[in-house]
Amino acid sequence: MAASELYTKFARVWIPDPEEVWKSAELLKDYKPGDKVLLLHLEEGKDLEYRLDPKTKELPHLRNPDILVGENDLTALSYLHEPAVLHNLRVRFIDSKLIYTYCGIVLVAINPYEQLPIYGEDIINAYSGQNMGDMDPHIFAVAEEAYKQMARDERNQSIIVSGESGAGKTVSAKYAMRYFATVSGSASEANVEEKVLASNPIMESIGNAKTTRNDNSSRFGKYIEIGFDKRYRIIGANMRTYLLEKSRVVFQAEEERNYHIFYQLCASAKLPEFKMLRLGNANHFHYTKQGGSPVIEGVDDAKEMAHTRQACTLLGISESYQMGIFRILAGILHLGNVGFTSRDSDSCTIPPKHEPLSIFCDLMGVDYEEMCHWLCHRKLATATETYIKPISKLQATNARDALSKHIYAKLFNWIVDHVNQALHSAVKQHSFIGVLDIYGFETFEINSFEQFCINYANEKLQQQFNMHVFKLEQEEYMKEQIPWTLIDFYDNQPCINLIESKLGILDLLDEECKMPKGTDDTWAQKLYNTHLNKCALFEKPRLSNKAFIIQHFADKVEYQCEGFLEKNKDTVFEEQIKVLKSSKFKMLPELFQDDEKAISPTSATSSGRTHLTRLSAKPTKGRPGQTAKEHKKTVGHQFRNSLHLLMETLNATTPHYVRCIKPNDFKFPFTFDEKRAVQQLRACGVLETIRISAAGFPSRWTYQEFFSRYRVLMKQKDVLSDRKQTCKNVLEKLILDKDKYQFGKTKIFFRAGQVAYLEKLRADKLRAACIRIQKTIRGWLQRKKYLRMRKAAITVQRYVRGYQARCYTKFLRRTKAATVIQKYWRMYVVCRRYRITRAATVVLQSYLRGYLARNRYRRILREHKAVIIQKWVRGWLARTCYKKTMHAIIYLQCCFRRMMAKRELKKLKIEARSVERYKKLHIGMENKIMQLQRKVDEQNKDYKCLMEKLTNLEGVYNSETEKLRSDLERLQLSEEEAKIATGRVLSLQEEIAKLRKDLEQTRSEKKSIEERADKYKQETEQLVSVLKEENTLLKQEKEALNHLIVEQAKEMTETMEKKLVEETKQLELDLNDERLRYQNLLNEFSRLEERYDDLKEEMTLMVNVPKPGHKRTDSTHSSNESEYTFSSEIVETEDIPLRTEEPSEKKVPLDMSLFLKLQKRVTELEQEKQVMQDELDRKEEQVLRSKAKEEERPQIRGAELEYESLKRQELESENKKLKNELNELRKALSEKSAPEVTAPGAPAYRVLMEQLTSVSEELDVRKEEVLILRSQLVSQKEAIQPKDDKNTMTDSTILLEDVQKMKDKGEIAQAYIGLKETNRLLESQLQSQKRSHENEAEALRGEIQSLKEENNRQQQLLAQNLQLPPEARIEASLQHEITRLTNENLDLMEQLEKQDKTVRKLKKQLKVFAKKIGELEVSQTESISPGQIIDEPIRPVNIPRKEKDFQGMLEYKKEDEQKLVKNLILELKPRGVAVNLIPGLPAYILFMCVRHADYLNDDQKVRSLLTSTINSIKKVLKKRGDDFETVSFWLSNTCRFLHCLKQYSGEEGFMKHNTSRQNEHCLTNFDLAEYRQVLSDLAIQIYQQLVRVLENILQPMIVSGMLEHETIQGVSGVKPTGLRKRTSSIADEGTYTLDSILRQLNSFHSVMCQHGMDPELIKQVVKQMFYIVGAITLNNLLLRKDMCSWSKGMQIRYNVSQLEEWLRDKNLMNSGAKETLEPLIQAAQLLQVKKKTDDDAEAICSMCSALTTAQIVKVLNLYTPVNEFEERVSVSFIRTIQMRLRDRKDSPQLLMDAKHIFPVTFPFNPSSLALETIQIPASLGLGFISRV
Repeated sequence: MAASELYTKFARVWIPDPEEVWKSAELLKDYKPGDKVLLLHLEEGKDLEYRLDPKTKELPHLRNPDILVGENDLTALSYLHEPAVLHNLRVRFIDSKLIYTYCGIVLVAINPYEQLPIYGEDIINAYSGQNMGDMDPHIFAVAEEAYKQMARDERNQSIIVSGESGAGKTVSAKYAMRYFATVSGSASEANVEEKVLASNPIMESIGNAKTTRNDNSSRFGKYIEIGFDKRYRIIGANMRTYLLEKSRVVFQAEEERNYHIFYQLCASAKLPEFKMLRLGNANHFHYTKQGGSPVIEGVDDAKEMAHTRQACTLLGISESYQMGIFRILAGILHLGNVGFTSRDSDSCTIPPKHEPLSIFCDLMGVDYEEMCHWLCHRKLATATETYIKPISKLQATNARDALSKHIYAKLFNWIVDHVNQALHSAVKQHSFIGVLDIYGFETFEINSFEQFCINYANEKLQQQFNMHVFKLEQEEYMKEQIPWTLIDFYDNQPCINLIESKLGILDLLDEECKMPKGTDDTWAQKLYNTHLNKCALFEKPRLSNKAFIIQHFADKVEYQCEGFLEKNKDTVFEEQIKVLKSSKFKMLPELFQDDEKAISPTSATSSGRTHLTRLSAKPTKGRPGQTAKEHKKTVGHQFRNSLHLLMETLNATTPHYVRCIKPNDFKFPFTFDEKRAVQQLRACGVLETIRISAAGFPSRWTYQEFFSRYRVLMKQKDVLSDRKQTCKNVLEKLILDKDKYQFGKTKIFFRAGQVAYLEKLRADKLRAACIRIQKTIRGWLQRKKYLRMRKAAITVQRYVRGYQARCYTKFLRRTKAATVIQKYWRMYVVCRRYRITRAATVVLQSYLRGYLARNRYRRILREHKAVIIQKWVRGWLARTCYKKTMHAIIYLQCCFRRMMAKRELKKLKIEARSVERYKKLHIGMENKIMQLQRKVDEQNKDYKCLMEKLTNLEGVYNSETEKLRSDLERLQLSEEEAKIATGRVLSLQEEIAKLRKDLEQTRSEKKSIEERADKYKQETEQLVSVLKEENTLLKQEKEALNHLIVEQAKEMTETMEKKLVEETKQLELDLNDERLRYQNLLNEFSRLEERYDDLKEEMTLMVNVPKPGHKRTDSTHSSNESEYTFSSEIVETEDIPLRTEEPSEKKVPLDMSLFLKLQKRVTELEQEKQVMQDELDRKEEQVLRSKAKEEERPQIRGAELEYESLKRQELESENKKLKNELNELRKALSEKSAPEVTAPGAPAYRVLMEQLTSVSEELDVRKEEVLILRSQLVSQKEAIQPKDDKNTMTDSTILLEDVQKMKDKGEIAQAYIGLKETNRLLESQLQSQKRSHENEAEALRGEIQSLKEENNRQQQLLAQNLQLPPEARIEASLQHEITRLTNENLDLMEQLEKQDKTVRKLKKQLKVFAKKIGELEVSQTESISPGQIIDEPIRPVNIPRKEKDFQGMLEYKKEDEQKLVKNLILELKPRGVAVNLIPGLPAYILFMCVRHADYLNDDQKVRSLLTSTINSIKKVLKKRGDDFETVSFWLSNTCRFLHCLKQYSGEEGFMKHNTSRQNEHCLTNFDLAEYRQVLSDLAIQIYQQLVRVLENILQPMIVSGMLEHETIQGVSGVKPTGLRKRTSSIADEGTYTLDSILRQLNSFHSVMCQHGMDPELIKQVVKQMFYIVGAITLNNLLLRKDMCSWSKGMQIRYNVSQLEEWLRDKNLMNSGAKETLEPLIQAAQLLQVKKKTDDDAEAICSMCSALTTAQIVKVLNLYTPVNEFEERVSVSFIRTIQMRLRDRKDSPQLLMDAKHIFPVTFPFNPSSLALETIQIPASLGLGFISRV
């Protein structure tokens, strides 16, 4: 198809524009051949008539379809021309914020003038190992391609970074070197990669300066060769420099600065070590104030100076050499201030005692007079004589400046030499990657010698670039076996010949420099005579005779001849150099040594690199009379030689190109100036690459890609099984001109514009299909609408008619209802009236009848009441009458009875006087006498009984009397003894009086001691207060520096207090982080252990050189990793080499410095603990001495046994105490993730100090209690024994017994006991107070000492901080605080290890004591009678073993241990065990062997078996660590072994689920808690290795299966791809699908289940696998623009649903695996949701909770429509998202950490399997083991 046929109506084109360079327009009508004008419609709405050039008749450039805009590779564009390139770069840079773009083999990098989060280690890890075309363009992709090609092709590589000043060349080169340093690692222990990176700050400080275009412009070119060994690890580096801009030392233009190092020195002038330099502000020096801009915004020169010095130290430049460098630089500044005074026109002088010159001479160590003389004079040598001639003021100033430039150039070369020495490696270099950071094409208003050399170098590089591009095109055509013709491209060899050939510009310049009277004017005339009108590339300006014009490949440049000769000569007076060579300052003469004597490692030339600044006047050694100028090479000659050497190096390597573009001259972030961009694109060769590609077949498709993309243009009959033939048949029909395409072996090649034509056909076909679909759908919708309306009309009619009928019916019903209502109403009214009348009548009747009834009732009631009244009145009257009558009758009866009684009395009186009365009385007396006689008889009987009782009582009385007499005699004896005791009491009272005096004296002494202590305490408090006052300023300063941190901590604290749920989650996260950090430490430990083994193997096999290959070093280890050690005795001998072997293997330098600081702190705390331990030992010795004195007294055997028993109990209690304290310490130290935990006053620190003090006090108290109990027990035993043993009683026990017997003198005994106890109490209190005062005084002394040390440290820190800027102060104080806290933290770990050793020592002592006590008790048992045994049974010392059948144990001989380990571990095949035997069988066998060793109480056997087991498992995993089945098998068995040790440990927490039989199988003699910890650590290491193995297996499948493979066929479309995708450095591997991933997951799950792995552990492994899948998929999605589309989101969601289905099938939905896929799910949803309105933005913000803001914005920026019917995401919508998410606090990290491993836990899982039922199969070869 002809190109003119594409210019149809609505086609879009590019037309030139003076402002925007190119402007887009749309054709308003079709173009026809012969038309001279095109009718266009501009985007701003204007119409334009565009006239075609009548000569060329070239049509304007066509615009690419929107679907191709924003492509990663410019070669993927259908139309390859300047406006398409510029527009694509602008869209990517402005809209998508993407600064990198491929242009064929070139990476175009646009400077964003803003820090972007795309250079972290996560990005490095994402690009590591990836194909260059698979990921989005990046400098890391270029570095990775170079690294892989070096390893694969074994050919050296070069990365050529070029661009204007300020385009970002230095930063790009720096990131490339960082990538190599991170990915490759270091082959030695010197951390070469750190040194390579550390060279950047040094070279930037001495070679970079601020210009009007760039704040950090490199004023020299450099080529850094990074050397690699055969394993492709960094071993060293070498640097070459080119064309240092020396003139900047003495002159700077407006708004520019001198080199950074001068301003860094001035900013650090107040440092103590810099006082001798006598520097000041930069405005005080002539060489630093000319530009008028001494400060760069946002840059702290003092802080940069600290970084420079730190880098010098890292590179091995000693402090003395550093100070020497600073002296020379300060001398240059002072030399610039030297002023001259004119005597006359031809001479000048320096004022006497000129201060700047005096300072310069002092710093340089030269003579003042001699230097003053040669600054104002020069020596002229002729053939016969030598003259000394004064020079003018101008000449002296120029000579001074020349000397300054020369000194700086020599110093620059010296520093470069030393940097190369530091980067030099003794190991032989196998290959290298060179990074060339060189200036781009430059053109200014005034161009001089520097621009000429720079543009000359760019001509050479452009020639090499063109040849390389042409070569790649040719190789591609030949590889695909298609015919090709020679591509016409611009060859700049004529321009190079003009510059460097014989009689070229440089040759004529050197010739003119040799002429005695050569000038710039004469040189210009020679140029005109030689080249004008003879070379088309050389021109002469019209208005100047001192300039010339060269037509470079990029543009015409006019050079001013003025200064060319002087800069080419680079002259300096020889006499001044001689003065400097005679300096007493040793370093200065080193700078001026002959070049032949210079030391430079690893170079292709004699000096190791090519310097462009040489000494112009150096003495010759050949002919004494000849000057050095004849042998001096000019700058141009040196530059030409160095450039030739550079080109030879580049031609011997595979080049990779990075072109840096400066988007604007104002350093505005993400601002694109089209004019400046086009100018640079033309200059850097990008457009030339496009032109070369466009001249051939720029668009290239594989047959499968073409078929997938243009399947819509084919008919069903055209589709054949052979894709290649199908494509050929279709293309022959679609494109009639066969010259527009070619068929290769694997690809189809298209001319420029053909892909756009095919895209147009495809879009038309899809548009026609869409129209047909729309037509059909719209007709269907209209028919549906008509039917719906018809149905609705019928329904309405039906409802209306029904409504009318219902209304008529309703009327009839209402009429009938009204009639009925009237009838009933009238009836109701009549009835109502009747009822009212009747009711009224009834009411009247009821009232009347009621009235009559009430009247009648009242009458009856009155009559009834009257009757009652009458009744009561009549009754009262009758009763009154009756009472009167009765009273009268009774009175009469009384009177009558009285009269009758009186008569009877008279009769009785008469009878009493008669005889008969006496007779009657006598008869009564006889009866009474008889009664009395009977009573007398009874009394006699009673008397006899009483007499008998009396005799009995007399006998009893006599016996009692005898008894009382005996008691009396005994009491008399007791009284005599009491008298004796009274004497003793008196003596004791005297003794008590003496004791009271002693007590008073002691009290006085105590009072004086207290006074002294108070005085000392006051003095101490005063001293402490003084120290506190002194530290107040330091604390205030520290608080001020940490103000932001404190505020953040307060905010976090308040938030956590308010929200309990968040606090709980945070605690869980902290726990997981701590567990993760601990497990990372184990991972690092295992890695170092493997590294140590590898080094041992390498030492033993140094002869066998490994075969070259590409092996990566894992670069993603956590920055928190450090070496792990544990306190078990098993690995103490193994840890020693590991701890000191490879500290440099850590990737982060902070880990190494932290490790060294921790070691230092451990040593300090060891000393402190030793002091405390000595104090404890001293107190223990005092107690033992006091015991020894008491033991000298005679004691019985039972007391000694009791004392020994108590001592043993005491040791046991102390042992338990120590264990408890260790547990508390472990708990306190488990919180060490927070730095403030180990600070003084922190919980862990306080726990440690309190326990140390409490241990000493508790020990003394326990000793005293033992002595008191011992004395009491002895006294009680002696009181029980018979009195015959009085000889064995002590005086105190006799006295105590006597006093207790004295009942009448009990008060004396109580007083005696009270005084004695009071005395003891006072003595103990006095001793305790004395001890407490001594301890307090000692503690105060220690505190004072620590405060003094802390004060000194704080003063030093303050002194350093005061000299630093605020940012540096904060960083320094934080670093200091972190160091102190980490030091204190690890000291506690060291104390734990020592406490463990102490516990083990105490255990051994307990065993010895137990044996001794057992022997003593056996002998005591033989010597004690049976009665005593019954009264006082002896308690056994040792716990007796259970005399039962010890089933579940396996016995083996000691010499069979290695055989056991070999057969059971080393040579065991997991597959056979898993299939044929019970899961975990090796673990059960090993535990049963441990049980038997425990039963034998053989600690050596237990230790040896466990050590061999652990080491053997490690060996197996090291040997077969890449086999998933092996790692899974031993992870399962290690966990089972660990569970067995817990289940049978005897601890209650682990015995809950045991059977009684299993409880009988518990370990009896040994506590293996330490070994459980070791096994737990081993299980963690195995788990991490298992994760790495499955990650290595899954990683190649994930991207292909989850992203690239079309699980749903036909959904995803293939877009045109660029050159990078087709020239991948790695051949296509097998294509993986989602089914491949699922099959692999099934394999993993089945293997773990066969091995009997714990279900909870399987869940954790599955969760980790799904996290890896999700993280790698999301990371690739974020770095691949071609994957961010709507259809790809559907594919991802379908794939994730298949993974979730797999989880459901395996019952693993509660494992947390699905949650790890949430970020990927939300990213897929984000690709599919609408992205237009504010509501869409709100929905996206609420939906994407698991994605960070950076990830959301990145996905939106990368979103790319696959078809024209999709719409791009607008910039305004992305900004809306950013505004809504600005308050979200999430990580700025873009990528997920794919190497992250979740912390693993091993929940206790007891086994129900009985040990006695386990049978050992013969296949294991364990016949030497027998069951017990």
